[in-house]
Amino acid sequence: MAPDHRGAFRASVLLTCVIICNNVLCPVLGYLYNNRYAGDQVFKITPSNEEEVRTLKEILGHMKVDFWQPNSASLICHNATVDVHVKRNDTQGLHTRLKRENIDYQVFISNLQKEIEKQSGYRSSRKRRSDAQYDYEAYHSLEEIQSWMFMMNTTHPNLVDMFSVGKSYEGRPLYVLQLGKKRRLQKKAVWIDCGVHAREWIGPAFCQWFVKEAISSYQYDSVMTRLLNQLNFYIMPVFNVDGYRFSWTTDRFWRKTRSKNHKFHCRGVDANRNWKVKWCDEGASSHPCDDTYCGPFPESEPEVKAVAKFLRKHKKRVEAYISIHAYAQMLLYPYSYKYATIPNFNCVESAAHNAVTALYSAYGVRYRYGPASTTLYVSSGSSIDWAYRNGIPYAFAFELRDTGYFGFLLPESLIKPTCTETMRAVKAIASGLLKKCKTDREKFPYI
Repeated sequence: MAPDHRGAFRASVLLTCVIICNNVLCPVLGYLYNNRYAGDQVFKITPSNEEEVRTLKEILGHMKVDFWQPNSASLICHNATVDVHVKRNDTQGLHTRLKRENIDYQVFISNLQKEIEKQSGYRSSRKRRSDAQYDYEAYHSLEEIQSWMFMMNTTHPNLVDMFSVGKSYEGRPLYVLQLGKKRRLQKKAVWIDCGVHAREWIGPAFCQWFVKEAISSYQYDSVMTRLLNQLNFYIMPVFNVDGYRFSWTTDRFWRKTRSKNHKFHCRGVDANRNWKVKWCDEGASSHPCDDTYCGPFPESEPEVKAVAKFLRKHKKRVEAYISIHAYAQMLLYPYSYKYATIPNFNCVESAAHNAVTALYSAYGVRYRYGPASTTLYVSSGSSIDWAYRNGIPYAFAFELRDTGYFGFLLPESLIKPTCTETMRAVKAIASGLLKKCKTDREKFPYI
């Protein structure tokens, strides 16, 4: 929908908020979360057999730890590394126990606070005031991202529309940018969301990068010009707006939404375990205090419900669903919740192969690809399974850089190469939609 005078007013208000943010919110980064991570460590542990897996689960089960990879103790398996963030008061005890049990491990972040400072060091000023000056090689706060969205909507009316699909738990609008040449109402569409898990900052950075590259290369790059002429792209830079803001201001490694559970005095739901497909089964938790909590019922989170409603409404036009996550360097497709082959496996497998090949062509970075259940782990309630079961034939989840050296603290110096290579992969997927690949939509059971 085109901006009106109310949109212009909101844009000016948001720009004011950004200026306030420079003086109010951003100094929180200057104090770097009140030094709360000083002395914390991140362990990389590799159990070599089933006995060590059981022992490791028992050890970590008696500690309050933050799982980075995999995202819960139930998903630990032998010969697969476990990245876990441990509070400073527990690090020595874990060192001692792992050595006693002769379980292979290393500490790849010895002082988490210092690594956060490297990634999120306070800047006295940033170039944010105009499209030309916006810094796409920096991480941005929610307020900055939303102000940028208004700016893109205002300055590129021939290619961009901005709208909201709903509101978050805390009442924030869930903004989406629609990219595409405005000449045909019923074009095929691609949905891309970022920032489902709050601590994965590289996701929102990519969504902004995608919009910038798509607009700047229109009429100069033949592939992108064709894509924007024949497809619409729905871009949601921050899916989990409440959680992302909380990770920016208060808890850098917050993962979930921010909904309240009054009984357990916990907050949040794993937004990627809240979808109505094999809800709260394997790989998800029913306990509200766990990072993989699936919620009290499917689509309990207003963010998930709003996006699901939009996709259901437009399911006849949306040909591809892409969700951007980190980290692991993988490209995943259904199924997540079971070991089975999807009906249009050949088409999807070919699209994934073309995507990782295009990605590799940029910097030689290798991505694994395949069904999520066999490539990563079995998990229920995921968005790609939901999208696929609701008739969207191409459903992908990217796990961007890296494989654990930086983890969730990917430096800003790696934003450009990460986004550049991922852009090539997404363009390859979108280009494939314009070609013929036999897909029978009647084979997709609708929920």
